[in-house]
Amino acid sequence: MNRDELHAVLSQRFQAIEERIRDACARAGRKREEVTLVAVTKMITPAIAIVLPDLGITDLGASRPQDLWLKAEALPKNVRWHLVGHLQRNKIERTLPLVHMVHSVDSVRLLDAMEKEASRWTRKISVLLEVNASREPNKLGFVPDQVTGLAARLNALQNLRVEGLMTMAALEEDPQNCRPTFILLRKLHDQLRGKLDQRHALGHLSMGMTNDFEVAIEEGATLVRIGTALFEGLPEALV
Repeated sequence: MNRDELHAVLSQRFQAIEERIRDACARAGRKREEVTLVAVTKMITPAIAIVLPDLGITDLGASRPQDLWLKAEALPKNVRWHLVGHLQRNKIERTLPLVHMVHSVDSVRLLDAMEKEASRWTRKISVLLEVNASREPNKLGFVPDQVTGLAARLNALQNLRVEGLMTMAALEEDPQNCRPTFILLRKLHDQLRGKLDQRHALGHLSMGMTNDFEVAIEEGATLVRIGTALFEGLPEALV
């Protein structure tokens, strides 16, 4: 596959996803601009990812810090990078200067370590709290019962801005079965919002992936993380 063929394939897939996002927004009585598509690039190389800004896709996600470092170096500076996977504390220093937002703050220890590192930067770092709203034992994140109790700790932050919550629903054959997970995250968001200082905007719900993003939008998602629907089956290199 050459660059022109890749551009055509990605453009077609992007337009199909856009149509589905617009339809989901219409069903929920929401405006299309309320939802940001984050294209999760873990399946593709930098040589393929570099095509995305040409299509107008400038919010890109990475699951691993090392992958984000590599692609941030290769792609244009107008790309807004989202770390959507686990961030180890020993990778905070190199990661924070590159990210627009970290979706996956999954523990108090990580929150405290990021706050300490962010004190070295002139800009505030935007983060989301990861919540294990599906209560699966193999997933990271705060348990739902912890979330509202974090308010005092969050209000004490000086260098991080808590922008919202993130979750990943269980993989279901019928995406409608994911709806309770998304409803729970929205309710936790609303409860926490009433307890936080105004400097923590708490305007985002990062939820919904290829299998279930339409249901997530119907339940209030502002950030949907989509990789498979865009990139499945693409070659590892261009010719």
